[in-house]
Amino acid sequence: MTELKQPVRGSKGADIAGPRNPEVELQNPDIFLPPATDNGGLPNLKFPFAMAHNRLEDGGWAREVTCREMGALKELAIVNMRLPPGVVREMHWHKEAEWAYVLKGKVRFYLIDDQRQTLIEDLEPGDLWFAPAGFPHAIQGLEEGTEFVLVFNDGNFSENQTLLVTELFAHIPREVLAKNFGLPEAAFNNIPASEKYIFRQPVPPPLEQVRKELGAVTYTDKYVFRASQVPPTAYPGGATQVVDSRNFDVTSLAALFIDLDPGALREVHWHPDADELQYYISGKARMTVFDAVNNARTFDFVPGDVGYVPRTLAHYIENIGDEPLRVINVFHTDKYKDISLNNWLALTPPHLVKGHLNVDDNFIKNLRQTRQPVVKK
Repeated sequence: MTELKQPVRGSKGADIAGPRNPEVELQNPDIFLPPATDNGGLPNLKFPFAMAHNRLEDGGWAREVTCREMGALKELAIVNMRLPPGVVREMHWHKEAEWAYVLKGKVRFYLIDDQRQTLIEDLEPGDLWFAPAGFPHAIQGLEEGTEFVLVFNDGNFSENQTLLVTELFAHIPREVLAKNFGLPEAAFNNIPASEKYIFRQPVPPPLEQVRKELGAVTYTDKYVFRASQVPPTAYPGGATQVVDSRNFDVTSLAALFIDLDPGALREVHWHPDADELQYYISGKARMTVFDAVNNARTFDFVPGDVGYVPRTLAHYIENIGDEPLRVINVFHTDKYKDISLNNWLALTPPHLVKGHLNVDDNFIKNLRQTRQPVVKK
């Protein structure tokens, strides 16, 4: 059994004499025993999906991390959903935009846009879709089922408050439905009285067959991005991949995918115009977030955890485990931007840097003027 640490550093702190939660302590060593560089009162910027309420439905489930779970989530919220083979996330639309990343399995995504264009596409792990606010869509697991995460551009979002086709029918008078569709009222005798939300269906037929059955409609694929087929940019210690409106023009949310080797670092940086939501897929990570007035706080992350960094706050992500780390970062902006601490200092006259930090020429020589978001020594 791993020996439990005590919150003691030199002459500061004291042992714990009362009850303990060893499992939580071991997953959060930098919260339990913060680095000496931590200071002040930054809010909690971590919430594990393992502690999020799981909504169990007919054949699948959904759970969410919003501002109700983590108060710092002002501009973004995230949902994790599982749909086994054939299971459907009911036809619906949102007041918010929806950005999605496929984690496991294969999924069929359906969408209709404002130009009456139809999208029906099969996606696999690493692929994305984007549904603008108000665009109706549905999601269905294929033969092996699927699991994915959804990010929404409002921290107040709730997956439990979407606009559903079943509820729309249930709350329109039958005589109005009959007039709208040119049918007798009896045609609507069996419509559901309440939502279906997630429910079982057979695995759908092959994609081309489904498209053929729709007839002569206009198809589009512009709301999906097959990131699984685009190689990332490699750096010493890992790789990154940016997906934003410059290569996925319909999206209003930017994304950065980061892969870090053990010991590698996503360098100290900040984002000038956008909050950042993180979802950790694999590995173990540490992140310190710095704010004005001498505030800093360090967090630890494992797979399934959600992190958050408000715009302009400096931070890094470090792989502190012995396995590769993968994390998705989604931003409340359509174009990804960052400011590198290393580049900032390298592009500033040396005498000014020395005067501020009391560093020597060797420090100045090691600064980088070119972009290298991942580093490893």
